[in-house]
Amino acid sequence: MRILYIFPHPDDESFGPAAVIHQQLAEGHEVYLFTLTRGGATKQRHKLGVSIEEMGKIRLAEMHHMEVVLGLSGMTVWDLPDGKLQDIDPRELEFFIQAEIERLRPEVVVTYPVHGISGFHDHLVTHAIVKRVYLQMRDQGEHWLRRLAFFTIPDNGQSVFQPTGLRIKQSDEDRIDVEISLKQANIDKLQKCLSCYTTYQDTIAHSGVIDQIGNTVYFELYSENFNPRLSTLTERIKE
Repeated sequence: MRILYIFPHPDDESFGPAAVIHQQLAEGHEVYLFTLTRGGATKQRHKLGVSIEEMGKIRLAEMHHMEVVLGLSGMTVWDLPDGKLQDIDPRELEFFIQAEIERLRPEVVVTYPVHGISGFHDHLVTHAIVKRVYLQMRDQGEHWLRRLAFFTIPDNGQSVFQPTGLRIKQSDEDRIDVEISLKQANIDKLQKCLSCYTTYQDTIAHSGVIDQIGNTVYFELYSENFNPRLSTLTERIKE
């Protein structure tokens, strides 16, 4: 089966999903990544003393390293304005995303949930645009699109990827439809993917992402409800 992950920034695929992607590739699925920006506007550029454009080139190189380490079936990285997706005509974003979906014809599309994990507006915009494109394409008869999934974290009342005192609400337990148990090899691959982002090591360490993910990854499914939860992202897909 063909799976397409769509995220706004470099390293979004490695802050959790990389472990599942590694598992899916080992199971024989084709897994592709589409990233909307090069992430050049990150504050890390100030530490390096480089421009947004130069930082984007650095992060793109890190992404290509990650692509090889993870063994992706393919990767596309656009250079839309990092941190400014909210300012782009949404129809333009729809065009780019639909073109990539049409090119790859995945059965499963994955992006962020409505809260974007971190609440960052680029994440929220990506969620809304991907969902709209997916549903519009389905309405137009593209029934090879069979599942829309959202990588997420269960809400436990604690701060997630944020400094103490600022709490971003995550997915309620009853919204989670897929609970995937990771093997140690998947977790090891996640760590190797994160290590590809050499300019982000301080942020990665501060986030505690490895401990946050643990040995389980979760997804919401759009317009599907499973209880008990599915154990893979491709299980019980509608024909």
